[in-house]
Amino acid sequence: MTRTPPNRTAFRGLPRARLLAALPLAGMLTGVLAACQGPLDYDLRGQLGAFNTAGAAQSATANRPSPDARGLISYPSYQVAVAQRGDTVSDVAARIGLPPAEVARFNGMETSDKMRQGEVLALPRRAPDSLPGSATAGSVDIATLAGQAIDTAPLTSPNPGSVTPTAIQPVPKPQPPKVQAGPEPVRHKVKRGETAYTISRLYQVPVKSLAEWNGLGSDFAVREGQFLLIPLKEEPAPRPTPAAAAVAVTEPGAGSETPVPPSASQPLPEEKVEPAAVKPAAETLPKPELPKPTRASSAAMAYPVQGKIVKTYSKGRNDGIDIAAAAGAPVNAAEAGTVAAITKDSNNVPIVVIRHSQKLLTVYQNVGNITVKKGESVVRGQRIASLRGGDDAYVHFEVRDGFESIDPLSYLN
Repeated sequence: MTRTPPNRTAFRGLPRARLLAALPLAGMLTGVLAACQGPLDYDLRGQLGAFNTAGAAQSATANRPSPDARGLISYPSYQVAVAQRGDTVSDVAARIGLPPAEVARFNGMETSDKMRQGEVLALPRRAPDSLPGSATAGSVDIATLAGQAIDTAPLTSPNPGSVTPTAIQPVPKPQPPKVQAGPEPVRHKVKRGETAYTISRLYQVPVKSLAEWNGLGSDFAVREGQFLLIPLKEEPAPRPTPAAAAVAVTEPGAGSETPVPPSASQPLPEEKVEPAAVKPAAETLPKPELPKPTRASSAAMAYPVQGKIVKTYSKGRNDGIDIAAAAGAPVNAAEAGTVAAITKDSNNVPIVVIRHSQKLLTVYQNVGNITVKKGESVVRGQRIASLRGGDDAYVHFEVRDGFESIDPLSYLN
């Protein structure tokens, strides 16, 4: 019986010498392909280093800890900072209180480099515990100034009911960052030629988890000199403990006697149904007459200047709002209180701080022609200063609860 060669047309037209030379190679490739039991690994990633870690790399990992208000994640031997949307390296360094050039050099970056939201920066040393103040040019440490105002100013407000005072308590000191408990992740420095895939296989973690922990882009690109946090493995759930003693099982007919059911001749005693308690009628209280809400009465504070908001609040970057108006426009007290401090920033521009309760303060920066004195009581809407002349006719207005800045619009609207 004559066997017909398979796929005869594939070799039609070839010279006999070339056909004979190609047949052994085709047979060898056919044997190799037949030996494969699964899908082909075209880039040989699964056989790198003569062993396959594809299965181990699928192990579950824990979530990255949440950063604190400044974006810090602290471990016993190091800290990292997490970038916010639109941050540069300089922005992150200013928020945590370290020199931008030092942080950029440690991570192999420039101070002006843009960062992705959630991207991680390694810190060359631990960040200071105190929170930074306003990041505007010529500014002072408003947090420190607010703390001094709380310590020194008397609480004599002519209208104490207008703003809800907080309980009198010591001024909170800046607290050190919370150190994460449990195991500390490995901090890997990327070497030349390494990729996110090779690093994930090296530590046997999914490349997706590596990207989530470090804020990598969708292409999983890394750079030489970059520090990466290696995700921690998720702790397995504890197994249920076995019962202390097995329950004894008796044979049918053995054990305790079967209870005798109640006889039909002895009916169960009648249940006494007590009448439901009558709820007393709700007291009808007269509703107090409230004034009609207006912008001036419903808001906790009044706008210090009638103008346009040219810069909005961004915690850690701009701890207040900037309101622009005509030069010489009056700057008024947002609420009744006591003038706690009058000082100047590094550009010799005056700053006024008014204290409204034990910890609630308002700050008026970039003003001139101050008409009040330290320790003087003021009422809501009273003129305390004027806008400076020139192109920078605006007031930088902050609301602070002790050391913490608050969005002023939550009090003004």
